[in-house]
Amino acid sequence: MLGGLLDFHFMQNAYLAGTLVALLAGGAGYFVVLRGQSFAAHMLSQVGFPGAAAAVLLGFSPVLGLVAFCVAAALAIAWMGRDVEAGSRVESAAVGTILAFSLGLGLLFYHLYVGSAHGMFALLFGSVLGIGDRDVALTFAVVVASAAALAWAGRPLVFASVDPDVAEARGVPVRTLSAGFLLVLALAVAVTVQIVGTLLVFALLVAPGATALQLTARPLLGLAVSVALALAVTWLGLALAYFSDYPIGFLITSLAFGLYALVRASRAVRSWA
Repeated sequence: MLGGLLDFHFMQNAYLAGTLVALLAGGAGYFVVLRGQSFAAHMLSQVGFPGAAAAVLLGFSPVLGLVAFCVAAALAIAWMGRDVEAGSRVESAAVGTILAFSLGLGLLFYHLYVGSAHGMFALLFGSVLGIGDRDVALTFAVVVASAAALAWAGRPLVFASVDPDVAEARGVPVRTLSAGFLLVLALAVAVTVQIVGTLLVFALLVAPGATALQLTARPLLGLAVSVALALAVTWLGLALAYFSDYPIGFLITSLAFGLYALVRASRAVRSWA
């Protein structure tokens, strides 16, 4: 029964895209949680919706619109919050402002969309089982570029995330790293939306990283655990979706949340004992 899971081309594309997305989301998501930028990740996922809708209106791939709008929003956050003197408050204000504007754009594009409402539904909740060869190729290119950037800046990014003041005093370009990471995060959100949609993007982008930080404080090991968990919930979620009638977004989010809740519960029990 399981042997027939990859007999169909759409499932092969789903697993290829899902694996690529899980690799990037698990890696970037670890830094999202470490840096406390879950709100920024949420905003970027919402910005992706009007971007994808705009691309559909113009006859392009939704992935191109997702990438374009998410990257533009990441650059806007980096620019608006470049003079941060009060912690993350300036960045939070920029995030909230861009989020409100993006939701207005999404409403406009939805109003102008004359096709089937199913297309908009897929943008909100994911359509991994409908990913084509071109989307897989584009996802591969985005993941390779983003993973290379994370690998190159990994050590100073950890330093800047844990103690930015000391890192800046030691000569680490903290603000440049922050802007660069926001770009990588934007790309991660753009490709993750294909799998779970804009409303459920946290399933792969936050939960595995949060779970990994509960399991270990070692950065390299935590990064590996986060990627492994993202892969596990994606592969299992795709298999369950194939053999059931439940939506893929619900399955992946449930698995990711279940793992996080289990780890938190086990830590609470050990602490009580």
